[in-house]
Amino acid sequence: MGKRKLAALEKVDADLVSLQYKIRRDPKSYAQEFYDQWLAYDAQRQIFIASPSTASTDDIKKFHDLVDLIAHVADLYPDLTAPYADHLKELLNQHHAILHTELREKVVGSLVLLRRKDVIDSTSLLTTLFPILVSTPSKTLRSLLYTKIISDLRESNSKATNHRLNRTIQTVLHNLVTSDRTSKKGMWATRITRELWRRQIWVDAKPCDVMKEACLSDNEKVVVGGVKFFLGGDASREEFEDDSSDDDVDIRKVKHQTGINKKSKKRLKAFEKAVDKVKKQERKKHQPHPLNFSALHLIHDPQGFAEQLFQKHLQNTKNKFTLDTKLMILQLVTRLVGLHKLTIISLYSWFVRFLTPKQAQVTSFLASLAQATHNLVPPDAIEPLVIKIANEFVSEASATEVAAAGINAIREVAIRQPLCMTETLLQDLVLYQRSKDKGVVMAAKGLQSLYREVYPELLQKKFRGKEATMGLKSGEVRQRKFGEEDEGGIDGIELLEQYKEDQRAKKLAELEGLPEGEAEAKKDKMDEDEDGFNSDEWEVGSSDSESESGWINVESDGEDDVPDKKRQKKDAEGGGDAPDLVDAEMAKVAEANRISKLATTSILTPADLLKLQELRREAKVDQLLGNRSKKKKELIQRHIDEGVTADDIELPATLGKKNTREERIALAREGKPNRDEHKSTKAIRKSKKEAEGKSTTNKDKARKKNFLMTMGKARAKNKRSLTETKKALTLHVARSKNGGRRRNDS
Repeated sequence: MGKRKLAALEKVDADLVSLQYKIRRDPKSYAQEFYDQWLAYDAQRQIFIASPSTASTDDIKKFHDLVDLIAHVADLYPDLTAPYADHLKELLNQHHAILHTELREKVVGSLVLLRRKDVIDSTSLLTTLFPILVSTPSKTLRSLLYTKIISDLRESNSKATNHRLNRTIQTVLHNLVTSDRTSKKGMWATRITRELWRRQIWVDAKPCDVMKEACLSDNEKVVVGGVKFFLGGDASREEFEDDSSDDDVDIRKVKHQTGINKKSKKRLKAFEKAVDKVKKQERKKHQPHPLNFSALHLIHDPQGFAEQLFQKHLQNTKNKFTLDTKLMILQLVTRLVGLHKLTIISLYSWFVRFLTPKQAQVTSFLASLAQATHNLVPPDAIEPLVIKIANEFVSEASATEVAAAGINAIREVAIRQPLCMTETLLQDLVLYQRSKDKGVVMAAKGLQSLYREVYPELLQKKFRGKEATMGLKSGEVRQRKFGEEDEGGIDGIELLEQYKEDQRAKKLAELEGLPEGEAEAKKDKMDEDEDGFNSDEWEVGSSDSESESGWINVESDGEDDVPDKKRQKKDAEGGGDAPDLVDAEMAKVAEANRISKLATTSILTPADLLKLQELRREAKVDQLLGNRSKKKKELIQRHIDEGVTADDIELPATLGKKNTREERIALAREGKPNRDEHKSTKAIRKSKKEAEGKSTTNKDKARKKNFLMTMGKARAKNKRSLTETKKALTLHVARSKNGGRRRNDS
């Protein structure tokens, strides 16, 4: 009897599928058949709603098939199926907890199908699915609803940004987080927002406001989700963009496969699809690149947000979050302080009790302190912390790893605020470069190199170096005052000027072999092209008053007279070696005038801007490779968006420490397969192919063939005459030219 029922159910399935195809082909002719199925569906629905928990397997199966049929053809009979979507919503909202798994998935899938057929809109679908996602205890249903919600939002924003739908969902997520800050339901708001941000569907400030409220929640899991968004959301978005850009189509490969394989409509459609995808990629390349701002830059009122985070989760002694969670919150607070140059004075006094080697994960606290430092932080607030680090970490009794970490942490703080250091403390720390440990020596020399660039006056003369000493004497290197900012300018303009001078020198060298008249003419033409205007037009455009009165004498502003005055003063004092110093000062003044002349009196063409971008890229590569010039004009600092990690603090100690024998063996075996016996590369590759179930070559198959099976063919070959052998070889060559046994003619 069970087999008969199963056969009957399968027959019903086949009949419904056949009816579905017929209806799609000719809806008017099969209107009566569909009406009969609609009446059957409605009757089955009422029976099911009356007692959903006691429904039999046959009833569930039949109702499942009817729901599937009507969902596929509902758009063809809109008047009759108008209440169908409401039926599914009611069924899912009231009975989702007790519905059979397959039936429940079919109801959700039918609603999504109605949305794709534009029977219902996205707002109606998402407002139905989202409350169930938050409240259902079923893990499988939550996973299904989450996938469908993300998919629908992605499809709704594929052609153009659906601002109305995005605002609606963002408001729902915002209210979900703020309505009950102790509930863990806000986790779904963080998950959805992070996924849509990663896929670059939401890129404005509204999702940042949702995650901002999540960071201020009382539930630890919701807080972690919000903090991770700000700390790693941009990196995951870049990784997703890189992964999606790798899916490029090789049109030559597709065309080649189409030519050598058997021709069919399926392969032709695949080829056309690949061509369309290539054209779409080409259009994207010519489109302007979207401005994807960092989530940390889109926060409204970062000062208030950082203060709220610090006071609620870090200063509050009643907070019971774990240490890892607090460190993540601290990292976010310090990133905000360093990025936006905020001022939270109580933050630095809070650090004092954690700056001890016995503190768990102390390097993370040191890294966060470095992140929270910038040039607008008062040195008085940072100096006690630097002294505390020096006293706790850096001493003769401390372990070498501890001392190296302490000196490196001080250096990271001093990079951002050099005025936090005292002369006595700096001299003491620099002397640690005489240590026997390589890590401590590297950290101390790094601190010394830093202050040679930013504040050499604090160093003793024997530690200043040649460049810093000459810079102090010439006045080029000076102490920067608190709050002083660099003057604005074009980054890398000196590189472009140097490039232009080199090109001019090459052209002048080429003119040396030409006759004098021709060389002068080409030189004048070259000067005219570099000036960017015609001298004749300049004379025509000048006013009569200027031409009649002659040249206007412009008094010097005193800057160009400085070297001459210093030369006269040195000569009056009888200094014999003064001309060398004065020449160096004159060269520096000329360098400054040269750069300012290009930036203020020349108009950069598009070609100049492209060349400037190329020169910047080359200079950055040279810096990364260590090919920096000896005369550095400014310290190369870490980009503020990257932040500081615990690995940066521990780096000198790690580099200075020698690896043990076990660590060296593990490093040598890294990336190599684990094997008990020695094998060649070819054998390893062969075993790997066999494990993956891939086919072998004909040569390998012939080698493994039974010898008795090859004897007949060998005997036949030996008995062939020369004419038969020639004929066989001729046929073999002809067959090879035609593409083998398949004869795949192009």
